[in-house]
Amino acid sequence: MSTIFHQARIINPAQNIDTTGSIRVSQQGVIEEIATGPADMSPGPDDTIVDLDGSLLVPGLFDMHCHFREPGQEYKETLETGARAAVAGGFTGVALMPNTKPVTDNPQTVAYIRQAAMNLPVDIEIIASMTAGSGGETLSPFGRLSDFGIRAVSDDGTAIQNSQIMRLAFEYASNFGMLFIQHCEDTSLTAGGIMNEGRYSAMLGLKGIPDVAEAITLGRDLLLLEYLSEHKFGEDLPAPHYHVAHISTKSALDLVRKAKEKGMKVTCEITPHHFTLDEEDLFNAPRKGNYIMKPPLCSHENKEALISGIIDGTIDVIATDHAPHAQHEKDCPPDQTAFGITGLETAVGLTFSELVHPGRITMQRAVEMLSVHPRRIMGLGPVLFEKGRKANFTLIDPQQEWTYCEEQIRSKAKNSPFIGRSMKGRATGIYHNGVLHRNGN
Repeated sequence: MSTIFHQARIINPAQNIDTTGSIRVSQQGVIEEIATGPADMSPGPDDTIVDLDGSLLVPGLFDMHCHFREPGQEYKETLETGARAAVAGGFTGVALMPNTKPVTDNPQTVAYIRQAAMNLPVDIEIIASMTAGSGGETLSPFGRLSDFGIRAVSDDGTAIQNSQIMRLAFEYASNFGMLFIQHCEDTSLTAGGIMNEGRYSAMLGLKGIPDVAEAITLGRDLLLLEYLSEHKFGEDLPAPHYHVAHISTKSALDLVRKAKEKGMKVTCEITPHHFTLDEEDLFNAPRKGNYIMKPPLCSHENKEALISGIIDGTIDVIATDHAPHAQHEKDCPPDQTAFGITGLETAVGLTFSELVHPGRITMQRAVEMLSVHPRRIMGLGPVLFEKGRKANFTLIDPQQEWTYCEEQIRSKAKNSPFIGRSMKGRATGIYHNGVLHRNGN
């Protein structure tokens, strides 16, 4: 008994594949046969046919920046509800940030999450904190965490402010090949800030966050890496890979572009809300809580620069920064609201609506940013479409028009500015670990 994914548009940028055809998968979830072009395959009497009728079959999407809140904040989201949201969004794997309670800064918490996530329908990668409790003062035990399979570290919503601690973190992590994921923010400039600093924050009477705060911390880190590359790192001790989380300003993007031109191991990600919304959307929103996040929604000029960075390849990854909150944490005055929005279930729709269909990027580039690049940056093996390989697919109907409705939300949380928004392009299912999950219309 096999499953045949019939007449799909098969795209896999990791193999330069863009063709039409069908793929047969065994009951154990292993690819048995691939037929491309006009060739077809004959189903057996017990086979299941999934007729895609030209929809996309792509490598399983991977979100390298999520918050599932467990342990400690299960009233917002759990591993189970977060996984449901991931499936609904077309993701077969996610990486979880460490701002749990307690913070994921030790092997015991890592082991708890792994055990609790064993039977989930999506793969879970765990990102540990750079410093104990994400306090920015004492380094986490990178060696022990590496022994437990941790590939990346981040203090997530906070950046290490002390340059000496940051230097030591770079030097320590280089011994274990750790990926650094940095939330770039100079907190001396942003303390108490709610939204982007500018005329809209002034009109609303809200304390602003100056966009230069992102570039200041990023510039510090890149200068440190460059210095250490000249004086410390080498063949025996390579410089760590540095990844900028949720980049949101032109000045930070220019720094990344220059670092790449120098050959530094630097990558960055963008969220769908930062290439879709800007500060004017927050200003005009009647309920502002779901438009408040860090980094804040930027100016229109910054948003256009970010879209240019997607087009020219400077930005490597689309990641959701899925940040669920309870309703009471968002339905409150703007200066009291929790930062962050959910994002897993709308990422594909926004990517296709805002980037693919307007002709800004190709479908292949979208798949690179949502699947190929995040897996590579996280140090995971590529998903390959070859006989004998485990099937790991996301199914996408690029033409499906749909509206994101609150009653359809699979996450435990409802804090999204996109409720009621119509989009074109939707993840219609995943096939992973031998199981097909289909999303309803």
